[in-house]
Parts: sequence; C-alpha cells; structure tokens
Amino acid sequence: MLPLVSCSSGPTLPQLPADAVILAFGDSLTYGTGAAPSESYPAVLSRLTGRRVLNSGVPGEVTAEGLARLEFVLDSQKPALMILCHGGNDLLRQLDRQQAADNLRAMIRMAKGRGIPVILVVVPALGITLSPPPFYSEVAKEFGIPCEEKALAGILSKNALKSDYIHPNAAGYRRLAEALAKLLKQSRAI
Repeated sequence: MLPLVSCSSGPTLPQLPADAVILAFGDSLTYGTGAAPSESYPAVLSRLTGRRVLNSGVPGEVTAEGLARLEFVLDSQKPALMILCHGGNDLLRQLDRQQAADNLRAMIRMAKGRGIPVILVVVPALGITLSPPPFYSEVAKEFGIPCEEKALAGILSKNALKSDYIHPNAAGYRRLAEALAKLLKQSRAI
C-alpha cells in the first residue's frame, strides 16, 4: 500500500486584491468539457471568490503543448495567481511521467519568474484506485506551493459527478471550484 501524501495545506500565498486576475491554466478539465461554460471550475471559482478567473484550458493538450503556450498567456494576461491543472492527457496517452513532471516544473518556474504564485492541482491516474502520481506532490514540495491533491480523485470516483469516464459534470466542477476556494482561503490568498 502506498503512503498517503498530502500537499493540500501548508504554503501561504500573497493576498489577492479584489481586482486580481487568476489564471486557470490546463487542459479539458480546466476548459470544462462535460459542462456548460458557466459551469466550468474557473467560472464557478470566479463566483465563489469574487475574483476574475480566466479560463485558459485547451482540451486534449499535453504538458509539452501547455508549456509551449504558457509564456504568451502569462505575458498577455498578467495574472496575479496561476492555478495549474495539467498532466491528465500525458497520463491517458501513457507519455513519460518524468517528462510531464519536468514540464510542470518548467511552467511553475516560468510563472514564478514573473512573480506569479502558483497552485498545483493533482490529476489522478485513471485506474482501479484513481491514485495521484507521486510527481505532483514532489513538484509542489520542491517549489513550496499549495497543492490540491484530493478533489479530482474524489470527483472522478463518483459517477454522479462525471459527464463521462474522464470529465466531471457541472456538479463535479462545482466541487473542484469549492475545494480550490477553500485552498485559496487556507493559503491566505483570499
């Protein structure tokens, strides 16, 4: 049995002003595949926090593609915080996990190099247990950033919260947004 490693508490973030822009960066889980645009986690999180949350999710994107587009998004949007939810397509396509972890590291470095704090969202590996790949908590610990580890695994383990095998439905995205709002409060960002 694998030890349960939690990365969902600990590091604090700078407090976000009321007019702060939060960048939600990722793949179809960020885009909101399986729900209406107003039901995606970034849209719900915006309503929960009173902050503008920009949805920069691209369905089907792998971490290498995300890394390639991130610089433009950061420089054009100038967010006060980035929520990084990426790696699901790497896992589904059975791409090299070390490369996915390195791509996440490079994205975090790019944001932090611009003074943008990051929250990491763990995407579980699909299988019998929906276990979180260890590289997420390793990356979060390495950079000392807050990490939401349990929400997606919990959501994707319940048919009532899924629109298909790999995507939440509106109720599932609401749960993810609620978990992220809670983490934002715990980390003192809001």
